Amino acid sequence: MAKLTDGDRGSIAKAEPPEKGQRFIFDDHRDAPRGFGLRITAAGGKAFILRYSVDGRERRKTIGEWPIWTLEAARAEARDLARGIDRGHDPLEAKRRRRAEPTLKEVAKDWLERHASGLASEKDIASYINKGVLPALGNIKVSDLRRRDFIEVIEAKAATAPRAAAQMLLYSRRLLDFATDRDLIQANPLAGLRPSSITVKGKRDPLRATVRGRILDADEIRAFWQGIEGPGFHRLTALCLKLVLVTGQRPGEVAGMREDEIKGRWWTIPAARRGKTDSAHSVYLTDTALQIIAAAKAEIDRLSRRRDMPWQGFIFEVTPGKPLNNGAMAKAVLRQHQALGAKDCPQWGRWTPHDLRRTMRTGLSACRIRPDIAELTIGHVKSGIIAVYDQHSFDSERQAAWQAWETRLLQIVAGQDPDAVQVDNVVKLEGARA
Repeated sequence: MAKLTDGDRGSIAKAEPPEKGQRFIFDDHRDAPRGFGLRITAAGGKAFILRYSVDGRERRKTIGEWPIWTLEAARAEARDLARGIDRGHDPLEAKRRRRAEPTLKEVAKDWLERHASGLASEKDIASYINKGVLPALGNIKVSDLRRRDFIEVIEAKAATAPRAAAQMLLYSRRLLDFATDRDLIQANPLAGLRPSSITVKGKRDPLRATVRGRILDADEIRAFWQGIEGPGFHRLTALCLKLVLVTGQRPGEVAGMREDEIKGRWWTIPAARRGKTDSAHSVYLTDTALQIIAAAKAEIDRLSRRRDMPWQGFIFEVTPGKPLNNGAMAKAVLRQHQALGAKDCPQWGRWTPHDLRRTMRTGLSACRIRPDIAELTIGHVKSGIIAVYDQHSFDSERQAAWQAWETRLLQIVAGQDPDAVQVDNVVKLEGARA
């Protein structure tokens, strides 16, 4: 052992490298802990080290290279390490664990595979995380991330896309809940973060969801029904949009309809295709609905013969093995809005495919359908204690609701006022009774 000295003429600078392997010079300075020294390689590299033992095993921790680390700084670091070792802390084990800690990207991959795979919204969830959050935070150790890191990313997104920012916050919180449950972090940094805490200059509460209230009036319904199958529309797109209005189901669920989901007059949408619930949903098919489906299958048969490709079972199969999608329907409606007689509503603008579903639900109320039955008809599930104790399907009531809406819809398409027709029928019935 020798006392190490720094500087151009010190023992460290003068120390000669070995011919091969490594050479160690341990420091006997009174301020140096036991095991502190200098390692010299055959290539001439010099670094400060601390040799110690844990549970009878000898270990060696590299502190840093000389002259990047001065002798004084290395001795101070060695003393701190030695104190930690005396308390049972192993710096090499801590380094190994630190290296093994996953990044947010690695945790996100595991979470998406475990909790988003197979969901109807899988692609959307993956997009919010992979394209929204990970480009900025993906390479950071998940244990190093702080609330502020996520807030900055979400606020930047909220400036241009509030809806996407709200979804990024939602799924980021769930992702970090997963990391907490797996004991990768001690606490979720986004726990308790309210959407109203997200701020954007010039916008108040930018993540607040705006409840869209756009429905089609009678003139728009009539123009849509009469013009949707005209020039400029793919026939399968037109038929799919009609079925959305007739059944009141989500456009994506209708677009993905399969032949094997239909049994007689009932269409069962499997849970895997329903993005907002984990249960299947049955839909009664009225005469009009069955006519639309028959027309779509005839069109599929025509296209299959022309392409010489076997049908894969999708009712609205625009290409072999692939059904129509939401984006295509929305673009078609936007492109042909004039032909459809779509009005420019001051508050909501022109109607979209999802507004057909809202129009049908509003029509159920106009048909005097009970609100709870109307909600079940369009696929909203029971909630709270009712969902636990009331397991009745209300099939007959829902069937009556679809039939009542079909009657009202066809009256509107025919240019009649369904409310006036209803009043007239009541007057005739009262007259007959008299």
